[in-house]
Amino acid sequence: MMNIGTLKNLVNGQFAASSSGEEIAVYNPATRADVVGKVPAMSPEDVADVYAAAREGAKTWKRTDRLARAKVLLDAAGLIRSNQEELATLIVAEMGKTRSEAFGEVGKTAEFFEYYGGMGRDGFGEFLPDARQSTFAARLYEPIGVVLLITPWNDPLLTPARKMAPALIAGNSVVIKPATLTPLITLRLAQLLDQAGLPSGVLGTVTGRIGEMGDALFDSPDLRAVSFTGSTSVGKRLQADLAGSGIRVQTEMGGKNASVIMDDADLSLAVPAIVSGAFAQAGQRCTATSRLIVHSAIADEAREKIAEAILKLKVAPGDSDAVDMGPVVDHQAQRDIDESISHAISQGAEVLASGRLGTADANEGAFVSPTFLRISTTHDIWRDEIFGPVLSMTEVDDLDEAIAAVNDSTFGLSSAIFTRSLDSAFRFVEEVDTGQVSVNQPTSGWDIHHPFGGFKESGSAFKEQGRDALNFYTRIKTAAVRTH
Repeated sequence: MMNIGTLKNLVNGQFAASSSGEEIAVYNPATRADVVGKVPAMSPEDVADVYAAAREGAKTWKRTDRLARAKVLLDAAGLIRSNQEELATLIVAEMGKTRSEAFGEVGKTAEFFEYYGGMGRDGFGEFLPDARQSTFAARLYEPIGVVLLITPWNDPLLTPARKMAPALIAGNSVVIKPATLTPLITLRLAQLLDQAGLPSGVLGTVTGRIGEMGDALFDSPDLRAVSFTGSTSVGKRLQADLAGSGIRVQTEMGGKNASVIMDDADLSLAVPAIVSGAFAQAGQRCTATSRLIVHSAIADEAREKIAEAILKLKVAPGDSDAVDMGPVVDHQAQRDIDESISHAISQGAEVLASGRLGTADANEGAFVSPTFLRISTTHDIWRDEIFGPVLSMTEVDDLDEAIAAVNDSTFGLSSAIFTRSLDSAFRFVEEVDTGQVSVNQPTSGWDIHHPFGGFKESGSAFKEQGRDALNFYTRIKTAAVRTH
């Protein structure tokens, strides 16, 4: 079993332990007792040191030529690719993904740095007409300063990269607080960025329990923006707490994503896409398919094929051969998901399929059977986010009912429809209330240059990914220059 030892935080260009010397152990979710590594438990004073360095780092990085910023990002991408075996192995050990999923995450992480590094040669503004004599006017985009990134455990390398890369190419300094369950891979990423030549203070890492840091994480006078990915409850509290502070807030929160199978759908296309969308990464993706809405004319056939596919899934530790699904992130998540399934059954849900664990839990790992339920829209599981390998099915009689069912949620992150009808496809795209919508594709799988973010309680006004991400990390300055 992998044990990477203790990784320290990046503070002002140095790797530092906490002032108290206290450390937090990180456990392998495929077993009950294996420690993957340890990280410092930082105090409020430690966090203040990170912000002090970030304040100076922001000044340095803003003055750094954009091509020089781009070179650091591109060099970091190269280091990520050359270390992909080690990084993927760490993700498997720390978070529980399969090796295939972990290698995919490492590759996407490199792509984020390559994509935004490539933007170093793009213009960050435009000339504007000016009625005054001999005057050039321009719209300029400049960095906003120190930004705080709070990242989740389910994509512990990719999500930091998705936020860091646009923040850095725009010229900001970054303070990042990774999830307590999976901080090791983020600290390895910080090491690689430091190795790539990032100046002191431009990136600082913070590990520990937010509850033990007091208000230090959010009360710094240098803080200009917070980008958060995580639960809806925490994201909404963050929005409320920072309202009126002048600090920008970007939130990417929960989802209750629905896929629709219409009566003209190609089931040979729909079934594997939906099973992958629901059970890849053990269902622990904000875009995972958790609601399945099926036209009644095709419901029996779709149900049988999906159940058959679920029963073939191999559940095992992520480093096993030919594994389809690894453990969930920890035993608390395992208990929460199992309780949600039991609660649904107590309300009348019918179990259509429950995958076999086999020997997966021989080491008392945090494994959950992939579960397929037939439910009513009155059941709590129709609305409550589970964040695990659970797919719940209900039936409708036409497209109007299907669209209404998709929109029957406080969330609005991602949705999909499987149909051969262009009319149904375009009506679905136009009328569903989700930030991401796909046709004959799963609810997950958005590329790095696709604008990403949800509506309603899934997101905020600021999108991530693509050029749209720069809107959050920049401010607009209008300049007018008279030449003579």
